[in-house]
Amino acid sequence: MLPAMLRITEQITIEDWELTEQFIRSSGPGGQNVNKVSTAVELRFEADRSPNLPGPVKARLRRIAGRRWTKEGAVVLQVDETRSQARNREIARDRLSELILEATRKPKRRIPTKPTLGSKKRRLAAKKQRGDVKAMRGKVDPET
Repeated sequence: MLPAMLRITEQITIEDWELTEQFIRSSGPGGQNVNKVSTAVELRFEADRSPNLPGPVKARLRRIAGRRWTKEGAVVLQVDETRSQARNREIARDRLSELILEATRKPKRRIPTKPTLGSKKRRLAAKKQRGDVKAMRGKVDPET
């Protein structure tokens, strides 16, 4: 049996009431097993209502989750990789914890840089040279 809580970091733990698991019939190969047994798992995490996730982490999770984020503010993960219901359940929980862990990492702030004086001069010199080449393409005056 899996633990009731899902520990992400020291500060962040997901309570059992925040997770909803629904078992559905799997698609793809598997013969009769696919038609008879509900092995695929649909894990639903109520991220928006979660008191354990800080605001910035929720915002990053929403961006990372993409289409898996619902209008109600839940993250829905579907796993039907194995024929074992328990294994699919473990995989779904692992993926959720990886997703939340990725959302806890703050992105690096970009420090804007300026081009150097030398690079500006080289760029202008190259533009001037290119302009001169194009200027030489005109009609040739026979009198000169």
